[in-house]
Amino acid sequence: MILEQIRQRAAADPQHIILPEGEDPRTLQAAEICVREKIAKITVIGDEEKTRQLSAESGVNLNGVSILDHRRSPDFGKIATLYYELRRAKGTTLEESEQAIKDPLYFGNLLVREGKADGSVAGATNTTAHTVAAAIKCIGVQPGFKIVSSFFLMVVPDKKFGSKGAMIYADCGVVIDPDSAQLAEIAMASADSCRALLQTEPRVALLSFSTKGSAKHQSLEKIIEAVKTVRVRMPELAIDGELQADAALVQSVGNSKAPGSPVAGKATRVPSRLIDGKLALAVVSVGSSIFDTQVVVAPGMSRR
Repeated sequence: MILEQIRQRAAADPQHIILPEGEDPRTLQAAEICVREKIAKITVIGDEEKTRQLSAESGVNLNGVSILDHRRSPDFGKIATLYYELRRAKGTTLEESEQAIKDPLYFGNLLVREGKADGSVAGATNTTAHTVAAAIKCIGVQPGFKIVSSFFLMVVPDKKFGSKGAMIYADCGVVIDPDSAQLAEIAMASADSCRALLQTEPRVALLSFSTKGSAKHQSLEKIIEAVKTVRVRMPELAIDGELQADAALVQSVGNSKAPGSPVAGKATRVPSRLIDGKLALAVVSVGSSIFDTQVVVAPGMSRR
């Protein structure tokens, strides 16, 4: 199972991860599992008294988990100054910076930027919009990119799909209606994530209601342009579009509708508009009866 493979790789090189939603029981349960299975070194951000009380009420063992009460941290002023330096060109004052980093998402992301942690995981109690905004403001976008995006890691029982049943769908959570340049970045960023998570060379299909000119509409032009852009910026990447979902995922249909395509019928990465991605994701979920897991992340973030 893909999650077990990811756990094994994480345990082989444990990283320091910040969990800024320390007053959420699911976060504390995740922290316990990570430390118990030696997947990562964990720091939970939250009011220490409330966090320990919640762990006791939830039956969670926090031995080995660091708890950081960030508002009382001796580094609070230093982190506020760091945020001020990052944002003052946009008119942010030092007082506003001090207020901003009271939010544990901002404080945790700034620890990552400072190199005091390797990553921050959030979104259990915060909205996607707030989680992504905090990361962009504190860590920034990866060099060479202008946006961040998200993807779902889908694992279906039938191993003939994707990479042994694993596929990545983007963007199903952040960029609602990307233009051609944004769509190209979504394809490239999540292709990199596909390599990192699935350890396989991605085959990228850009989804649409049309396959290789079977329909005509102005919205298809940006898909065609996105493919051209990716082929220039990342020429080694197997990519094609526009493709309907069945042509992207089913070998016989791909051979019929898009003969000669390098990805039709064997796609592992499926970028599209948010609404198209959500629809395709739902179809695969229902058609497979159940999928093993969903993982939402934000490719395109800087790895500071």
